[in-house]
Amino acid sequence: MGQPADVLRFDQVELRRWCVDDIETLHRAITESRDHLLPWMPFAATHDRRQGEGFLARSEEQWVSGEAYGYAITSGGVVIGSCGLHRRIGPGGLEIGYWLHHAWTGRGLATMAAAALVQAGRELPGVDHIEIHHDEANAASGSVARRLGFIEVERVRVPDGPEAPGETGVEVIWRLQIRADKDDRVRGLSEPS
Repeated sequence: MGQPADVLRFDQVELRRWCVDDIETLHRAITESRDHLLPWMPFAATHDRRQGEGFLARSEEQWVSGEAYGYAITSGGVVIGSCGLHRRIGPGGLEIGYWLHHAWTGRGLATMAAAALVQAGRELPGVDHIEIHHDEANAASGSVARRLGFIEVERVRVPDGPEAPGETGVEVIWRLQIRADKDDRVRGLSEPS
């Protein structure tokens, strides 16, 4: 199983792999953006330094196991958020997740970070699609997916209901097919690689 690079770049953002020494930076970014993150990110309600340390330790473990690849989003050398590629949607798929510090929203930086992750995902063996999942009330996340050419494929009611105060409990799933699947090749819809 291949791994993405420790540092990814796209336009105005640089993504760098989270490390356990990033606790101060991570804690500050979440604390300063708590009100902005609360509607969509359940962790924001309970975040403290200890939770951040746990996140960074899990990020390291997941990177090594290949379960997930977590990055700090930076712009101009400043950490402005977090993102990652996650193997939690089944064989052949990666899910992109992201959030930004409130002072850096509205500039297309989440889209740039997601584009960097798409490029990295394309290079990983065995990956044929990438998805973005978000609550239907989170229009900004839908805009990121749309700008990058993802197609909305499904809306599903979350069995346990909303996890954060701004959520409706309906998850929107967007997909970007990055390699033709075997069924398409059999039907002649794409050339074999």
